[in-house]
Amino acid sequence: MSEVETRSAAAEAWALMLDLLGSHRATFAAAAAEHGLTPQQAWALRRLDPDQPIPMSDLAGILGCDASNVTGIVDRLEARGLLERRPHPGDRRVKNVAVTGTGETVRAELLLAMHTPPPELAALSPAAQRRLRDVLRAARAGAG
Repeated sequence: MSEVETRSAAAEAWALMLDLLGSHRATFAAAAAEHGLTPQQAWALRRLDPDQPIPMSDLAGILGCDASNVTGIVDRLEARGLLERRPHPGDRRVKNVAVTGTGETVRAELLLAMHTPPPELAALSPAAQRRLRDVLRAARAGAG
């Protein structure tokens, strides 16, 4: 029996998604580089909601990294005018991170590039694309 046959369908699906994402990692890095950003900086900008400033500690949690790493990422994005630190309304010891107008523009351009499906997905039939979308929506929602 092969390795694929002994894995669960969920494990195989996850492995296939990781392979597909990994094969397009360079596309994401190129989209970031077009804006003079590292992939980490672009990912931080992507994950921030322009309408909802958040504490830097929350951003660290979202990015899955240490607060000291987030400080460096935010420093560089702030120096570029893409983010700004603001006082937290309920705790002056906490700094919120907010996307600036320039940051919103760059973020929108990044999202456009990042959300353009790779050729492998674009080649699927419209019905297959909808089925895949629906399955991924259900998985994201925690239902299946």
